[in-house]
Amino acid sequence: MPTQTSALPPVGRFAPSPTGELHLGSLTTALASFCHIKSLGGKWLLRIEDTDTERCDRQFTEQILIDLEMLGLHWDGDAIYQSERLDIYNDYLSSSLYPLTYGCLCSRKNLEQYWAQNSTHKDVNSVQSTNQILPNRQRYPRRCVAANHDRQQHKLRIQLPDYQIGFNDGIQGMQWDNPQQTLGDMVVRRQDGMINYILAASLDDGLQNVTHIMRGLDILPMTTAQISIMQAAGLPTIDHWYHLPLINNADGQKLSKQNLAQPIDTTDPSQLIAEALTLLQQAVVDMDTPENMLKQAIAQWSNEPLQGKQQLNLPD
Repeated sequence: MPTQTSALPPVGRFAPSPTGELHLGSLTTALASFCHIKSLGGKWLLRIEDTDTERCDRQFTEQILIDLEMLGLHWDGDAIYQSERLDIYNDYLSSSLYPLTYGCLCSRKNLEQYWAQNSTHKDVNSVQSTNQILPNRQRYPRRCVAANHDRQQHKLRIQLPDYQIGFNDGIQGMQWDNPQQTLGDMVVRRQDGMINYILAASLDDGLQNVTHIMRGLDILPMTTAQISIMQAAGLPTIDHWYHLPLINNADGQKLSKQNLAQPIDTTDPSQLIAEALTLLQQAVVDMDTPENMLKQAIAQWSNEPLQGKQQLNLPD
């Protein structure tokens, strides 16, 4: 008799970077991804994205874990730390991803001088794309692609494909983008050996069998690069993408550590959950323990109120 196979169970994840404590914006992302994947009967993983040794701090990591526990956002299995997985990322760079990478000597100063002298360069805003929130940035001009620089002594770039890639976003709708034209050859490992976000996140999502990604809209421009890296590495790609509207403060700025968003205070976790669910335009839940509130939120979770929205504003 043929062996029966079953689809992978739904797996979601929350992957904070411990460059600061959780704020209301990151809390809404955690809460949304938790309630959504649990509403599908899936697992919710926690991954600490701490490869940036200059900005990440163990103190922030510990506080994030405490805050999630206080809010009843209990992850499945053990949390993993990207800082402990550098050998894995470098193994992929030395094997399946090796043909796409090359060493690069160009410094930021060199590139700024180049762009100043070559006013005809394209930035991502001049590229045709259905993605309207790409940052204003220049593409790397590929000066080192054929130079055969030492890959261990210099920063490492990866060549992204030069064709349109499409994916359906469960909140933002159908997306099309050409990763080479918008992002160019991205740095995946710095000269000091630090692994960059896009590589580590792509490999870990595949290795952890993540099927559903719900994250902030600011990461949407990186999605086709992630799809490309996962395919090149021979890893399963993501089945379902969801990019949440950004939370804006009273000045219209995205809530972020850079904009000095205030850390959450979990002395009243139930009130925090209620505020975050309201911000996410979810049905009201009864004030109760965090665990009971989350059960109710999971049972009535809906992406529909968020669909098509790119920003949510804090109440005055």
